[in-house]
This record gives sequence, C-alpha cells and structure tokens, in this order.
Amino acid sequence: MNTSLSPSGAAGAAGTAPQPRPRPQPREAYAVFRSIGTRWMDNDVYGHVNNVVYYSWFDTAVNAYLIEQGALDIHHGDTIGLVIETQCNYFASLAFPQTIDAGIRVARLGDTSVRYEVGLFAQGEAMSAACGHFVHVYVGRDDRRPRALPDRLRQALQPLCVAR
Repeated sequence: MNTSLSPSGAAGAAGTAPQPRPRPQPREAYAVFRSIGTRWMDNDVYGHVNNVVYYSWFDTAVNAYLIEQGALDIHHGDTIGLVIETQCNYFASLAFPQTIDAGIRVARLGDTSVRYEVGLFAQGEAMSAACGHFVHVYVGRDDRRPRALPDRLRQALQPLCVAR
C-alpha cells in the first residue's frame, strides 16, 4: 500500500485525505461519568500512569455502567461483549493520587456491536487528558457467534448515543 505524508505529518493511503489530529475533548462531549481512583501501582518509573492502565479504565467505566443499568450479567448472561478494536490518544499526564473522571458516550450503536468512546479527565479539569474508544461485538457466551444486542442493553445505551 502506498502512503503519503500530509502537511501535518500524518500518513494516509495515497489519494485519501489525512485523518485530523486527535484533540482533547470537553466534559460536555460525554453523556455520563464515573470516578476512578488511581492506585500507587498505576504509576510507572516516569512518574505518571502507565499507558496500559488507561485501557483498564475504559473497560472499568463502561462495564460498571452496564452492570449498574442491569444491562450486563457478567456471570450468567447469555450475551457477552468481546473487544475487537481499541485506541487511545494521550494529551496530558495523569498520576497517583489523582481521581479520574471517565466520561462515556456511544458513537455507534449497531445490530451486534457498539463503539464506546471514553474521555479520561483529571478531577476538576475541563478538558480530557486522554480520549479513546473500543468496539464490543456482542456474541453468545457459549458459541461465540454474533448476537443482536439484547433489548435491555440497547435501552441502557440509547441515552449515551451522541451525534457526530
């Protein structure tokens, strides 16, 4: 595949427009929030939260919301979500002992999949320190074949949908 660099330095396929550079998002861009406490072990040797912890926070924020809404039964539900795609962009450092506010929104609600977007904010900050997304494909617990989103899940996610 041929690639070219745009004036901003972003690589794209030849003949396609480069993707805009990700930017921090304001709190207003997210539908609901969940507070997450950092832990001493989250910091790495560079004095900030290690990048892999951000992905854990994405998972924690979304799945806790779904469980609280009665839309996910992690032990006995017939349908489970498998992550098939994930990404994170970092804008500012976070570190223990900060409290993190994870903003959640749904960018796409499909028949069998959902694209969740999460913004991570230092408590009290107006703009995100990191933004990311992950896509869940919902499958049968036993056969791992795609399943239509259960009604209860769809109902819980509808208020999180944002126009883009």
